Amino acid sequence: MRTVEEHQAAVAALLPPLPEEDVALSQAHGRVLVRDVTARVALPGFDNSAMDGYAARWAEVAPAAEQPVRLPVAEDIPAGRTDVVPLAPGTVHRIMTGAPLPPGADVVIPVELTDAGTEVVEIRGVLPLGSHLRAAGEDIAAGAVALWAGSPLGAAQLGLAAAVGLTSVPVSRRPRVLVLSTGSELVAPGRPLLPGQIYESNSALLAAAVEEAGGEARRLHFVPDDVDEFLTTVRAELAGADLLITSGGVSAGAYEVVKDAFAGLGTVDFLKVAMQPGGPQGAGTIDGVPVVTLPGNPVSAFVSFEVFVRPALRRALGHASPARLHVPAQLAGPLRSPAGRRQFLRGRYDGGQVSQVGGPGSHLVAHLARANCLVVVPEQVTELPAGAEVDVVLIEGALQ
Repeated sequence: MRTVEEHQAAVAALLPPLPEEDVALSQAHGRVLVRDVTARVALPGFDNSAMDGYAARWAEVAPAAEQPVRLPVAEDIPAGRTDVVPLAPGTVHRIMTGAPLPPGADVVIPVELTDAGTEVVEIRGVLPLGSHLRAAGEDIAAGAVALWAGSPLGAAQLGLAAAVGLTSVPVSRRPRVLVLSTGSELVAPGRPLLPGQIYESNSALLAAAVEEAGGEARRLHFVPDDVDEFLTTVRAELAGADLLITSGGVSAGAYEVVKDAFAGLGTVDFLKVAMQPGGPQGAGTIDGVPVVTLPGNPVSAFVSFEVFVRPALRRALGHASPARLHVPAQLAGPLRSPAGRRQFLRGRYDGGQVSQVGGPGSHLVAHLARANCLVVVPEQVTELPAGAEVDVVLIEGALQ
């Protein structure tokens, strides 16, 4: 029996870093940088105003601290003006936020401290020297690293990339993942159910999980519990795939088609992992393509994906931090856990406290949909009282 960490390492070893590709910013949301990128321009690119107001010489407006000062408005500087002239002594320039600062100005007086004059302005208060000025390069200098390798590209990162003049970024290619659920009892949602049949849900669950992790998922049509037909179907679909994920058919009973088909090839290891849910696992290769075989119960499939597949995919994508966020939490109520198995319980985390959602059964998918975290109970712990501190893995996509 493997430990959780041993199987995590085995699955991670199947997926090498993915190839690099250059993509336009419009296509880069959610991707991961594979190399540092530098700023082509400084931010700000020029000294500019942080307020709508008047660019002035501080020494000339300082007396406004005692009584109003009246000065002629020599120029109007809207944002985008490129022919800015120096500030002549004894004058001010009306200036808008983001507009270039005229040479000679060392303070911007907000319009709120004036009478908003356009030809002559009365300044009724003063601020310290240098107020409301943005210096060129104070955010980032030209040539400095703007984004580091391993950075996920969200809205802020893409905004920065555009601001420093980038039109494309080097990212890891998204992994192409084949998702296959097995079982003769499975029926596509929407069709009538006969006695003993159930609607197939794991491929929808796993395909969505692959997409959330950054991959491209493709779902295979149902494959019946026939070893020859299973192998024929799978091998016909493997071309171009980076990973095959199966669910079901890996336990110790009869009619375990995945185990029966792959075990004979000698390239996939089937074993037990010291965890609950999700004990039966498999990992290896089929015709050179990595394959991870997950249990068939929906909660087992989800937890197994979270623990083994998701971090491996994100590591292959180049994420600097491939794991989910872990936080400590206090138990709202007592719980029990089997000895020798690491338990992953569904929970609701709120304000530092976590409550268990539903029982430990691996078929309770409705409870899974209401959870926003997994409560991790170590192998050696069999009982915890209310108020005990536990490790919580925050997951996404839970119902409110």
